[in-house]
Amino acid sequence: MSDSLMSDSVKNISVITGGAGGMGLAAAKILGRDHHVIISDINPQRLEQAATELQQLGIGCDAIVCDIADQASVDALAKQSAALGRIVSVIHTAGLSPQMADPAAIIKVNAVGTVHIANAFYPLASDGFTLVNVASMAAHLLPGLLIRQRAYALAFTDLDALQRKLLFPCRLMPKDFYRKGMAYSISKHFVIWYSKKLAARFGEKGARVVSVSPGTFDTDMGRLEEKSGAYELLQHAALKRSGKPREIAELLAFCASDKASYLTGVDILCDGGVVAGKA
Repeated sequence: MSDSLMSDSVKNISVITGGAGGMGLAAAKILGRDHHVIISDINPQRLEQAATELQQLGIGCDAIVCDIADQASVDALAKQSAALGRIVSVIHTAGLSPQMADPAAIIKVNAVGTVHIANAFYPLASDGFTLVNVASMAAHLLPGLLIRQRAYALAFTDLDALQRKLLFPCRLMPKDFYRKGMAYSISKHFVIWYSKKLAARFGEKGARVVSVSPGTFDTDMGRLEEKSGAYELLQHAALKRSGKPREIAELLAFCASDKASYLTGVDILCDGGVVAGKA
């Protein structure tokens, strides 16, 4: 699925998971101004369409099918990406929202999948490299009593146990609707914690790790979550509207750029003021 547009003189590569649409594709359009972008997604058809759209914009890109829930698939993505040049950033937008899957799948993709990405790309990180993980506003709204942060350290020793521990609070919810929402919030809270924990390790290589927590955005996934009450939260927002994909994409691209070269180990909330309104 390569277009072979990258010349010998172009070495800087940005890998974008979930790049077939939404925030990922919007970020690819911005990073593609001065990077060769590699977009990945689990859906081959949507990925091919996204690659064609980028190519029509004059952006050099490759498209690689990847299942982030499978470490071997992510390892293959990293290997194929590294073969094309120097990877300077990974923007990890791929994930599942509450309306898209059951709680176990949400935890597996959002939490464990983020660990897979870090495991695969850490060996390739060098001075100036940046990993940007997408978390969520939902993590900031999670009640403290439901946070199982002591279990998060299992990310470094036992991923199966991590998944079981993160799923446990979801099973206490009375209905499937709430279980899915809980799984999503917990998985994204983990992403924030994990990104902070990775900062020192990547920092030894001169590399950075940042997480970004989007609020409600006008993407296919965002519109799907209208059934989960995401748009109702806008009543509490300082800005009474959903965000535009370009607005979050600009932030993701900035975090990945050398303009943010001293930014690491933090989460950036971009929610139009929802969390502030509920404080």
